[in-house]
Amino acid sequence: MHLTREEERIYEGEAGWTRQKAMEILVAIGEINDASMLIPIKTAHLSGASYKTIGDAFEFINSLEGRVAVESTLNPVGMDLEKEKWREMGVLEPFAKKQLAVLAAYKSLGVSAECTCVPYLLGGGDLPKKGEHLAWAESSAVLFANSVLGARTNMEGAPSALAAALIGKTPLYGLHQAENRKPTVRVKVCEREKCELADADYSALGFLIGNLVGDKIPAIELPVSSRPPSRDELKHLSAAVGATGSVGMFHIKGVTPEAEEEELPEEEIKIGKEDLKAVFGGAEDENCEPEGTAIALGCPHCSPAELRRIYGLLKEEGRGRKVRKDFFVFTARAIKESESVRREGLVEKIENFGVKVKVICDTCFVVSPAFEGYDCVLTNSGKMLRYVPLLCGGARARLCRTEECVRGAF
Repeated sequence: MHLTREEERIYEGEAGWTRQKAMEILVAIGEINDASMLIPIKTAHLSGASYKTIGDAFEFINSLEGRVAVESTLNPVGMDLEKEKWREMGVLEPFAKKQLAVLAAYKSLGVSAECTCVPYLLGGGDLPKKGEHLAWAESSAVLFANSVLGARTNMEGAPSALAAALIGKTPLYGLHQAENRKPTVRVKVCEREKCELADADYSALGFLIGNLVGDKIPAIELPVSSRPPSRDELKHLSAAVGATGSVGMFHIKGVTPEAEEEELPEEEIKIGKEDLKAVFGGAEDENCEPEGTAIALGCPHCSPAELRRIYGLLKEEGRGRKVRKDFFVFTARAIKESESVRREGLVEKIENFGVKVKVICDTCFVVSPAFEGYDCVLTNSGKMLRYVPLLCGGARARLCRTEECVRGAF
């Protein structure tokens, strides 16, 4: 792999130990993947933020010096960072101290304390643009960036995303190159059926697609009878594909900026209405009914539009009643504190439906130890459907539409 004179200087240690180690990681990844050079990146998004998942490995991050070279954000941590909130969650003091130490280690490097899985919802109008190179390590965000925004990023691991943030560059390979972004399999959805997809249907669809395509890039052909997906539905589609597959992007005509430019592949996979229906509670979920012990929305983190919808559904379903089940809504702190959400009083209105309703920031159900005591979780998230049984003490998860999740809370 070709290095510039400045990159060689960093590689040889002339810019300090931290940048040398970061460059060594990038060069090793580049050589493994036959990259020809390093390219500048616009932003980085780092994983390995929750103490639940990173453990004491954060001491390595604590040993690093200097500052990140580009704007860098962080994935959810293991608790809401407000002291009152994490205590309400039942997070114990020893875990909280360790989690705050992890966050301090990243902040000392100049990483933003915006702990969220939706960095693309934080920038207002300054979203990643078509063709811009990123180094993002959150699978749902990677798929959204590549497939909806037309930016370019590989599915980075925690070390490579951090190394890219410190250097401001990443190896040129994989989804950074146009020839590797072409669709390799067609996915026909409800080809000859009337099928109007909405809400958690996109979570179910992504869950199936990830399982079926593996590492192939799908060109998804949505039903002609269905309206175009919203940004939030594309967010859930991206999250579910990333949770069950190992692919970093998909193509949808009218959504993916590059979709019109590419020829469709010959290989086909068909997904029908019954296939989608089967994801909404199979035999393994027969004991995970709407009367289950917890409801969780916001994986990925809720947008302002989703908060409005959740409030509207609570108001419609509640009709003066209080929520009876533990009901968790996860969102980014920047969204919770945004002018529109604050002006409308959305968080307060949602939490007014009872002491069991919590709007939580900075973390999510699957990366916090606070949610490991449940037997059953209802969610509208395909990502949670995949990860709750693996990361939450063996709890069962059942996919439901948002209105069904809200109804189950009462």
